[in-house]
Amino acid sequence: MIYIVDYGAGNLRSVQKAVEYNGNDAQFTSNPDDIDKADKIIFPGVGAFGKAIEKIDALELRTPLIRFIETGKPFLGICLGLQLLFENSEENPGIPGLAVLKGSVKRFSGDLKVPHLGWNVLIRKSNSTLWEGIPANSYFYFAHSYYISPVETDIIIGESDYGSHFPVAVQKNNLYGLQFHPEKSQKFGLQVLKNFLNI
Repeated sequence: MIYIVDYGAGNLRSVQKAVEYNGNDAQFTSNPDDIDKADKIIFPGVGAFGKAIEKIDALELRTPLIRFIETGKPFLGICLGLQLLFENSEENPGIPGLAVLKGSVKRFSGDLKVPHLGWNVLIRKSNSTLWEGIPANSYFYFAHSYYISPVETDIIIGESDYGSHFPVAVQKNNLYGLQFHPEKSQKFGLQVLKNFLNI
């Protein structure tokens, strides 16, 4: 059973359609009991860090999500869903993230246009199951104003360049995270999702 976590932050239908395109079924859930029953979890999201955490806590999803990740089953965070896995964000200081990954979420600074919106190249930093069938320097679709800054730099499996290099993909054991939107990234995005679904 594949569940897409619905906490009111994202265009979940496009993620579901991408999963279905790859021959899998996925259901939306905001029920903590479903998290425990899942074989795989996809955790997408767009919007503000603080509001998303408030909704997750209101739905009592924090503990089940952390518990699921600790089971070793495959978990994929997408965009805001990746950022929420970290300890905190400059977007809403003082609001604790899920903290399953050490580090913070930072805002693009300097003269860069924010949000970072559109297609950008993926620079693979290490081999990963997610990159099977993905040519080097492929392009993916981004829409974000904040980026992750992990303490454990060895978990970074992909970067992109916007003013300077920044992390856009992580892997730690069964936990995967993508800053770009695979469901909006055409054939290579669909391949990345397929690779996750095949784990």
